[in-house]
Amino acid sequence: MTSRWQWLLKQLGRRLWFRAGLLSLLAVATAMLAIVIEPLIPSGLPTRIGADAVDDILNILATSMLAVTTFSLTTMVSAYGAATNNVTPRATKLLIEDPTSQNVLATFVGSFLYGLVGIITLSTGAYGDEGRVVLFFVTIGVIALIVVTLLGWIDHLATLGRVGETTDRVERAVSKAVAARIENPYLGGRRLADPDRDVPAAARPLYSPRIGYVQYVDVESLSDCAEEHGGEIYVVSPPGAFVEPSRPLAWLHAIAGERVEKRIRSAFEIDDERSFDQDPRFGLSVLAEIASRALSPAVNDAGTAIDVIGRSVRVLSIWADSDSGERNGAADRGADGASDGAAGERGEVRCPRIFVPPIEVGDLFDDAFWPIGRDGASVIEVQVRLQKALLTLSKIGGTRFAEHAARHARLALERAERALELEEEKERVRTIAAATLSQQTASRERVAAKSVGA
Repeated sequence: MTSRWQWLLKQLGRRLWFRAGLLSLLAVATAMLAIVIEPLIPSGLPTRIGADAVDDILNILATSMLAVTTFSLTTMVSAYGAATNNVTPRATKLLIEDPTSQNVLATFVGSFLYGLVGIITLSTGAYGDEGRVVLFFVTIGVIALIVVTLLGWIDHLATLGRVGETTDRVERAVSKAVAARIENPYLGGRRLADPDRDVPAAARPLYSPRIGYVQYVDVESLSDCAEEHGGEIYVVSPPGAFVEPSRPLAWLHAIAGERVEKRIRSAFEIDDERSFDQDPRFGLSVLAEIASRALSPAVNDAGTAIDVIGRSVRVLSIWADSDSGERNGAADRGADGASDGAAGERGEVRCPRIFVPPIEVGDLFDDAFWPIGRDGASVIEVQVRLQKALLTLSKIGGTRFAEHAARHARLALERAERALELEEEKERVRTIAAATLSQQTASRERVAAKSVGA
């Protein structure tokens, strides 16, 4: 569970200017360090190594690094534009946060400032002969760093902004978010199965001060407030929820006071866009957007849609392999014995006074496959791959996986029946969909048999 300060520091570290600013400060400090170390250098050393050449080296460094920095920024902007046009605007944020690009830009900007400060300091006469020796050796180190960075940058540019590479970034981001939610299914709190039924009647709603998406919820801060007042907080707008003045952020039970309400509101980070960190559904939606754009008449790239289907299966398999569903989530079952499909009680309950709703398996399936089933209805290769993906998920998951896989198999089949022209193509889709429906029936029979045995 990430604290608010850790989350804020993580967001700050992802800003494009942050690493460039840090390395620039380091470069300036390094250039000035020669003045401090100068007394430690033997007096005869400058003549032997020819440290006077540092003037020309710094001039070349400052001039070339300015040009390389400008070129790199132009390349990065072009990559962002390509990702926006060819993938989805929602994926551009991941490119901007790319650590390799940020490190490259920081190195070039820092090297430029190092050369500039070195030239200015040399012109003022602040360096003696011994100081030039220090500057000479540091400059050689900076050049070595630039060479290594340039070689890595050349290799990185071959894939920056490409459809496959950007899609891979989205998959890694959503896989990380899914794994984090599996470890903390209720963000460190307890399960809120049904807000309409489980929230106490005496609880009061706490509304959002602005309109936007919940990006982050500081559950630890909420827990501290609840502990201080001996009450409970029922979060009804988890990360990914769209909030506005009429939708409560949370319900407060036995907690009152304008000051504490302001503190609780500050625990919800709300912005104009969704975030990948605590919102696995957003990542799956972005993957589906990539497939939808690929299936548009302007692009007509069925291969990318098929690739996205495979990535979605990999992401959902992480959820299927976790302690979720009916296999390990007995505590998540309702009165009818059916699992709600959320991650089970695997995560440690560190905040027992905070209640957070689970992520439903059905919502994950809807986010991943609904757009693809709709936009790829007339493309036989997409329909076949989609049906095979749903069949796979029905086998590797529990009953809820089988149920939602069968639901989407029926929806995709119905769309294919209307969109496909050849009977042979329709029959192929029907065959795979029938296997998924059979898997759903078999899964229900296994659960019923276990219930009778118990």
